[in-house]
Amino acid sequence: MNTMIHKKKELKRPFILASVMLVATAIPSIVADLGGFSSYSWVFSAYSLTNAATVLIFGKLSDIFGRKPIFVVGVTIFLIGSICCGLSTSMLMLIISRFIQGLGAGAVMPIATTIVGDIYDKRQRAKIQGYLSSVWGISAVTGPLLGGMFVDLLSWRYVFWMNIPLGLLAMLGIIIFLHEDIEKKERSIDYGGSILIMVAISSLMVILVEGGLAIPWSSPLMICLIFLTLGGLILFIFHEKNAKEPMMPFDLWKYKLISIANITTLTTGMILIGVSSYLPAFVQGVMDQSATVAGFTLTTMSIGWPIASTIAGRLLLVIGYRATSLIGGISLIIGGIFFFMLSPDMGPIWAGTGSFFIGVGMGLTSTSFIVAIQSTVSWERRGIATAANMFMRSLGSAIGAALLGGLLNSQIKAYILSEGLENKVSVDTANQLLTPKQEGLSEQVKSVLQDGLTSGLHYVYTGLLILAIITLVLITFLPKKENE
Repeated sequence: MNTMIHKKKELKRPFILASVMLVATAIPSIVADLGGFSSYSWVFSAYSLTNAATVLIFGKLSDIFGRKPIFVVGVTIFLIGSICCGLSTSMLMLIISRFIQGLGAGAVMPIATTIVGDIYDKRQRAKIQGYLSSVWGISAVTGPLLGGMFVDLLSWRYVFWMNIPLGLLAMLGIIIFLHEDIEKKERSIDYGGSILIMVAISSLMVILVEGGLAIPWSSPLMICLIFLTLGGLILFIFHEKNAKEPMMPFDLWKYKLISIANITTLTTGMILIGVSSYLPAFVQGVMDQSATVAGFTLTTMSIGWPIASTIAGRLLLVIGYRATSLIGGISLIIGGIFFFMLSPDMGPIWAGTGSFFIGVGMGLTSTSFIVAIQSTVSWERRGIATAANMFMRSLGSAIGAALLGGLLNSQIKAYILSEGLENKVSVDTANQLLTPKQEGLSEQVKSVLQDGLTSGLHYVYTGLLILAIITLVLITFLPKKENE
């Protein structure tokens, strides 16, 4: 009976993953409707920023006040953000709403995973983390396809509004089924550390997205942003080392397993956002395919991830977390090669195959890392240890979205300049590539924009392959024993 209750508690994760995949599919149509292609990456970066900045403090709060109240607060904030996204009338309003969504997700995602670590022992944990992936895998598989259908048949706004019933069900389930007995202690909360890391990350993201475009590299504003980034990081490290109860306990990083797993999670986060953010734009803008077809190319990643996570739950008990992670790293490289070779004439099947291998790699590595980390620490530190790993993925997603988005925008701008069309079109003109009939574009302009988008995305996918190789190299440094 207890096992069934525990499994029901984990039914809350699907709406988060599904919403991410739904949004990725819908973003090209949103940009086409609201305008602002140059702001494309900010729709993802805004979400990742607040997610990264708050995931640690929410993980710490869950260790102090328990998992249930923090989870409920997180879902509530996430749903408020979803409603605002659906009501957005401009890119700026959408980006602000995504900030709110990311804030809520910063509470939900690590706590959902932490609960599994709380209620199962080490041996069961490996199996359950894998089994639960197949539960939310159903949502992940249907998410991109539903997103594409909503865009093609209804409106992109339904992509955000569908989170509401799912979120309410998740919140109701955790309230009814999760019962905690929390020991009351006087604990301090590290708000200063959260503010410092948000300042540093947000400044870095502005540099990566707008550097050389809206903000010249030699401008006073850019120098100020660089100062804020470096100063914020230095102050954050100093503050955390001296805080009574730091949001990022650096002594956790003394475990080789945790430090390598967290650094590797940073690179996989960059890979994940690179695929989910920019593949729909390629399929719709360059291949001239519908949003539903773009959703299919992401669905394959959503299929590979839960299948691999389920298999990982078994492999961990047989060959260990290091060997399982190595197989995942190899799969990421295979997926990276598919994207590196991707061209408009290869079609969505090729893109979908690459997505599948990326999903397999993510499923094997993420499950291995979480199980190993949770088996290394006690209950009192499991929330923050899990949150630290989630933080690194969110940080990777934030940096990846900003860096790759800046790279894409720069390449499209360079292509426009090389063709002498800077007085006729801009980066934002690429919006029209994402409309169903690509209205208002002459054949010359359409060709230039598609070539620029293709070239820019090739740079993005070259970066993904490099990140996949780095990931595999990092995995080789994982210790063979969990307590090292």
